[in-house]
Amino acid sequence: MEPDKKTEAPADGNKSNAEQQAPADALSMSPEELDEVKAAQAAAHPETPKPEEKKISPLKKFFRKVNVYLLLFLLVVAVAAVVMVVSYLNSQKPPEEPNIATQQLSQDALKQLANTDATVGGAAQTLTIQGNAIIAGQTLMRGNLNVAGNFQSGGSIQGPSLTISGTTSLGSTQINDLQVAQNVAVQGSTTMRDLNVSGTSSFSGAMTASQITVTRLILSGNAVLQVPNHIAFTGASPSRGATGPALGNGGSASVSGSDTTGTVNINTGSGTATGCFVRVNFNQAYTSSPRVIVSPVGAGAGATQYYVDRNNTGFSICAAAPAPANQTFSFDYFVTG
Repeated sequence: MEPDKKTEAPADGNKSNAEQQAPADALSMSPEELDEVKAAQAAAHPETPKPEEKKISPLKKFFRKVNVYLLLFLLVVAVAAVVMVVSYLNSQKPPEEPNIATQQLSQDALKQLANTDATVGGAAQTLTIQGNAIIAGQTLMRGNLNVAGNFQSGGSIQGPSLTISGTTSLGSTQINDLQVAQNVAVQGSTTMRDLNVSGTSSFSGAMTASQITVTRLILSGNAVLQVPNHIAFTGASPSRGATGPALGNGGSASVSGSDTTGTVNINTGSGTATGCFVRVNFNQAYTSSPRVIVSPVGAGAGATQYYVDRNNTGFSICAAAPAPANQTFSFDYFVTG
């Protein structure tokens, strides 16, 4: 029986399609897969002599074992690390101080600048100075001055108005006219020469003043008025009104003091009679009839049966019995509204 022709190995001149496609597929195989294919071919054709293995350089063996993309990634990481180290070292260096060069101007140059004006750019342009600028003379800004950084002045600042929107810390400050629209909190002591308050003022602590001038003083609640020294009521002196028959013939009277307190001096003559000594007219009339307290001074006043006749414009000191003739005495008065 003849052997099956289909199973016979093809001749060397007629290789199978798999063997013809092997070189093309070898380009896409890894070195391990190529070794497995060669071992399979050697097992299938033991009689075929093994080709001599070519020597592979160590560099090629290294690239076969290591991925090329991994090497590129490691290279990028190394370059980035070097850049970061260099940037950090440069940032640690102290900045170089600018060296400002100065230039002297001659007298001819100064005269030329004094007689001419120099204009740089226009209103729509911006002048940028990268370095420092020192201006020895005066500087005029016709428009607004905007300062992005801190503003420091070695001398005084003068201007018609000053508007500050943020927090302000002032040292020694002199203000001729201060208007505050909202609340003012003063932590330390405050010294004011003149203080005019048009609205309501409230003081929760003690207030010390050498002189307080008020139009009206009201003590509310359980308020206590303590005066350790003297009370003085000053003002314009009231005028002396008409004298009465109580002075007698040749008698006289005078008034000194104010609308609140004062003294009425009496000099009686001969032939005194009942009636009033003198009328005291207030410098400023009360809204209603006030309370008048009269105190006699001297024996002559004490011997007089005196009384008071009063209204809102003044009062009169009178006697119910004739006063001692040719006597000098007085009456002190105190008036409350």
